[in-house]
Amino acid sequence: MRITNGMLSTSFLGDMNRNLNQMQTIQKQLTSGKEFSRPSDNPFKVARSMQMYSEIYANKQYNANIKDTINWMDTTDSALTQGTNTLQRVRELMVSAGNAAYGSGELTAIRDEINEKVAEFGQILNTSFDGKYIFGGTDGTTKPMDVKPGGDNFNKLELTNKVDTTNVSKKLSVEISPGVAVEYNVNVTEVLNYDKATTEENDLGTLFNKILTNLTPTGDKSQVTGDNLKEMDKAIDNLLQMSSKVGTIQNRMESAKSLNEEQNFNMTEILSANEDIDLVEKTMEYATMQTIYMASLQTSAKVLQPSLIDYLR
Repeated sequence: MRITNGMLSTSFLGDMNRNLNQMQTIQKQLTSGKEFSRPSDNPFKVARSMQMYSEIYANKQYNANIKDTINWMDTTDSALTQGTNTLQRVRELMVSAGNAAYGSGELTAIRDEINEKVAEFGQILNTSFDGKYIFGGTDGTTKPMDVKPGGDNFNKLELTNKVDTTNVSKKLSVEISPGVAVEYNVNVTEVLNYDKATTEENDLGTLFNKILTNLTPTGDKSQVTGDNLKEMDKAIDNLLQMSSKVGTIQNRMESAKSLNEEQNFNMTEILSANEDIDLVEKTMEYATMQTIYMASLQTSAKVLQPSLIDYLR
């Protein structure tokens, strides 16, 4: 087979183009810091990176869910603490009402303060977080409680929608990892119905009405320090149990947050190992390709130099 100068030139140009393409590929990798810039560069690694990006995005959403839930639970815990303190103060006033030395003036002052505490408790049950009422169940856009004037100008607690309490009694749940959902809210009916063995009529609103009525001049003051006080103790115990439940959920969420952040770190490391370049290694490769390219230029200049004209001189 006859080898012509044209064949040598074509072969040389093909080799030169391959060298240039390899240099360009490495240069892109150095510029972007990534092993590939399009799927055709490395289909397997691209597919794996796409999967990792999807998992990292989902994991970040779970992290946002967990953080929102922690903030919600912090608000709930604070509200329950305030509610417990309010009931504790009402209890103290109820005990002091049993003082035989107190006259009508002192009892009126006690009744007035308890009346204010009823309104305060209603405000606590209407605590909101991020535009939603935390004790409102799935109907978080509507405040769960109304404080209305009752008989003898007493404040009276009533559910905003006392006809249908389905939504306000529902539990909220949040997904914190694939297939794992946690119920996290405390609804208003759980707070009001302090004795689960009794009917719904035996709630805090009813108890407040009984206490205020018994503190009127025509009321039975002995009930305040008797049956009413026992019921108030049950109501306080119920709030303490709710606070304990909230604390348990808070601990679980904190653990879930730590696990989520660790998983996110691990997935980010895997993604980096899959698509990020080794800068030192790629720099050496680029230097090597430059050396090869320059050597091929120098060699080709000598190989392609002779021609028929050179022999005819």
